[in-house]
Amino acid sequence: RLPVQVELCDPSELLGMNSRLDQAELQRLAQHRINAHWMEAGVTMLAPETTVIGPRVTLAPDVLLEPGVRLEGRVEVGEGTQIGQGCVFRDCVLGSSVEVRPYCIGQNASIGNGAKVGPFAHLREGTVLEEKVHMGNFVETKKAHLHAGAKANHLSYLGDCKIGERTNIGAGFITCNYDGYRKHRTVIGK
Repeated sequence: RLPVQVELCDPSELLGMNSRLDQAELQRLAQHRINAHWMEAGVTMLAPETTVIGPRVTLAPDVLLEPGVRLEGRVEVGEGTQIGQGCVFRDCVLGSSVEVRPYCIGQNASIGNGAKVGPFAHLREGTVLEEKVHMGNFVETKKAHLHAGAKANHLSYLGDCKIGERTNIGAGFITCNYDGYRKHRTVIGK
């Protein structure tokens, strides 16, 4: 009998996983391949060894990822968007020319073109930020819809609400809409 020959693109594909050390090495190699793919497609990573990109993420050209960025689940990032250091996004859509400053978290949220978010912002499920929204320092949202040009620049909680176009939310603002039994939607006009 003749020996079986297998042609591989990368010898690391034959590595086994028999320990947690092996698992960590295989994950590192897979992440290196994913990051290399996106850098070849025009994405800039300032520290690729600290950047984690999931297999279902799509990145447009000219995206900039600072050190420690983590993109998990189905994340779409538009052209020219910059994501700051230490940001974590899961199942989110970020439009084009978005600026996400350091240490922001997003889950099941949508950020429109030209929006500015953070630093230290938290976009929880159901958040929709339309184009050119500014959401700043220590602002948290949940099921919030901020229409085009709205601003919430610092220290606010916006939950279960709708904020009209070009409306400015001042510091320390909270939408308290739970009566002990049910949540009620808060609507603030243009």
